[in-house]
Amino acid sequence: MKTLKPIFDAIETSAHRIREAITNEDLCYSQECNATGDMQLKLDIQSDLIIAEEFSKITAIKEIASEEKEESETLHEEGRYCIAYDPLDGSSLIDVDLSVGTIYGIYDREFQPQNMIAAVYVVHGPRLEMVTAYKGGIRHYIFRHGRFMEQETVSLGDKGKLNAPGGTQQYWPQHHKKLIDSLFAEGYRLRYSGGMVPDLHQILLKGGGLFSYPGTEDKPNGKLRKLFEVYPFAYVYETAGGEAIDDKGRRLLDTRCDDPHETTPCFFGSKYEISKVK
Repeated sequence: MKTLKPIFDAIETSAHRIREAITNEDLCYSQECNATGDMQLKLDIQSDLIIAEEFSKITAIKEIASEEKEESETLHEEGRYCIAYDPLDGSSLIDVDLSVGTIYGIYDREFQPQNMIAAVYVVHGPRLEMVTAYKGGIRHYIFRHGRFMEQETVSLGDKGKLNAPGGTQQYWPQHHKKLIDSLFAEGYRLRYSGGMVPDLHQILLKGGGLFSYPGTEDKPNGKLRKLFEVYPFAYVYETAGGEAIDDKGRRLLDTRCDDPHETTPCFFGSKYEISKVK
């Protein structure tokens, strides 16, 4: 933790600055699209600039890659760590006052999942929360009384009760629809906001369930990006005792990433739910 402390501190500072921007700044769309063609809110761009500014102060950070940037950016040639982040995941939910988040994957020297050494995500909701996965442990913090206060240990049970199915249902493959229907037939509850961070956070804190985003007719390679979203949450879920796989049943952290904005179908959950996916 000691070597990464400046990075975690920068993430905390960024969380407060982004929270302030969410509360006070313009929610309008800019005239720009990100690398995968999504229209960017002004808050997306501002959040990206905030994080890049805080990371630029840390000489241990060699390179950063953001969902909002076409290419990765070198900060310090002599640095060691590469950080990929989604500055404001689910930002389109802000105007209806739903929770959104920021996701970070911290890699040692190279942007590949086998090089990931930590993952962090921040939830901007009614409360400001942060979850870190590092050295085999999950830590959950809530901002109270002027500081992030650590909560009870978080872990996933072998079986959960929540079902968060992503993607446009009319484009789901039939076998995926059967999977989702079978979970509801077992009494699973629908919990899907359209935001990856709050949905995966809820499943994690409630002890288990399934978050799925399959390949679909309109997006056969899925929608979620490996470096910025999928790998960090795969790392979190495995650290918490769960699993994360793609649509071929492969462990997500065993796959490669050949482009910073490469996407993949993905499934995160407790062991029981992932066994049903397989």
